[in-house]
Amino acid sequence: MAGKNMLIVHGGGPTAVLNASLYGAVMGAKDCPEVDKIYGAIGGTEAIFTGNFIDLKEVPQEQLELLPQTPGSAIGSSRFHLEPEDYERMPALLEQYGIGYLLLTGGNGSMDTCGKIARACAGTGIRVGGIPKTMDNDLAVTDHAPGYGSAARYVAATVREVGADVRSLPIHIVIIEVMGRNAGWIAASSALARKEPGDAPHLIYTPEVPFDEEAFLWDAQRLFEEKGGVVVVVSEGLTNREGKTVVPPLFTIGRSTYYDDVSTYLRDLIVKRLGIKVRNEKPGLCGRASIAFQSPTDRDEAIAAGRKAAQAIVAGENNFMVGFKRLPGEAYRIETILIPVEQVMLEERKMPRSFLNEAGNDVTEEFIRWAKPLLGGELTEFVHFN
Repeated sequence: MAGKNMLIVHGGGPTAVLNASLYGAVMGAKDCPEVDKIYGAIGGTEAIFTGNFIDLKEVPQEQLELLPQTPGSAIGSSRFHLEPEDYERMPALLEQYGIGYLLLTGGNGSMDTCGKIARACAGTGIRVGGIPKTMDNDLAVTDHAPGYGSAARYVAATVREVGADVRSLPIHIVIIEVMGRNAGWIAASSALARKEPGDAPHLIYTPEVPFDEEAFLWDAQRLFEEKGGVVVVVSEGLTNREGKTVVPPLFTIGRSTYYDDVSTYLRDLIVKRLGIKVRNEKPGLCGRASIAFQSPTDRDEAIAAGRKAAQAIVAGENNFMVGFKRLPGEAYRIETILIPVEQVMLEERKMPRSFLNEAGNDVTEEFIRWAKPLLGGELTEFVHFN
């Protein structure tokens, strides 16, 4: 073994439970006498090249206990791009700091990085593993990913609140845009806001189904005439039948192309074509930073994933990502499993068609049954007399 220190690295956008996974990994590592120092990489993958680490074993326990209720990443994160030559340097860099166990927490890109580092470290004795993290819920193989349940709870609760507002003064259409560039899991979760038939959201659009502007305008007009107040939830990455985004690009810099908000585009479309008053809302980062709407189930599973990863890698496992397997039966139960990271690397998981209705403007009961347990309990119940 090249060393007995553990390094934990966060990559990509934070979630409401990313620090819960960090907590689980640290607690799991503390239970293993084989682990000396438990390093946290300050600022993501780049810290491997600078040695900017914190020894989390030296952090007072009372501070560590705050991690599960802390949003963002307590050790920071990044989207630092690694070149092929960077991977070649990894084994020597890790050996320099006596690191024998490397855990990367993140989504598709981070798991790709995880697999590539594992390949680079093959034969060195350095073990590499992944802890899943993505509010987008687009990691392959695993039933779901830590971060999604809390984002789903936030969106469902927010749409229920907006629905009550719109029902009180039904004079406009409200379009709520949520994250999800290529997969509609977050938008779909808004359906969990409904308590009774006819409750908001009244329309849901995801990237999995090509967006039809004429059908959308027809639905919006029909529902507005029927209700007076309509709530529409859309994913940020809606595409048309040609597979192109419905929103024209604003500008491109290098490899990055930036677009205007899809909710703004649809607002203007309705105003110009239908002459109906429209508001558009975009919670954005609020949906992944809210501890107030953190799902207890999501938090507990994130801790379990971190703990499983730390214990597995010390026990000899390598080149894996922790995943969740849903167990059969009416009661919701999962078990943590180890997935070969090659099965996950850049493999984007979209919503199955059976989770979306035939018209592509709502979800099915199958999705509701799948998603509801992840919210971690019932939402606040409201009353109305109209």
